[in-house]
Amino acid sequence: MATAETMFPDRSDFDYDYDTLRTTGVVLAVIMFVAGILIALSKKFTNCVKSSSKSSLSGTPVPKTEVPPQTV
Repeated sequence: MATAETMFPDRSDFDYDYDTLRTTGVVLAVIMFVAGILIALSKKFTNCVKSSSKSSLSGTPVPKTEVPPQTV
């Protein structure tokens, strides 16, 4: 019959490669940061382009709605 030591070997001598782990973490952080900036800027520019192109194509200005004052 197998004992607990043979079923679950001791992993106290296991060592992490901290340099590779740190490098991978920094690379992933930079990639996600740049991707977030690109997504935010692409939405900002596409909304500006779409709104200006719609108003220029139709020839009539887009009516603005007024927001009623808030009452408490």
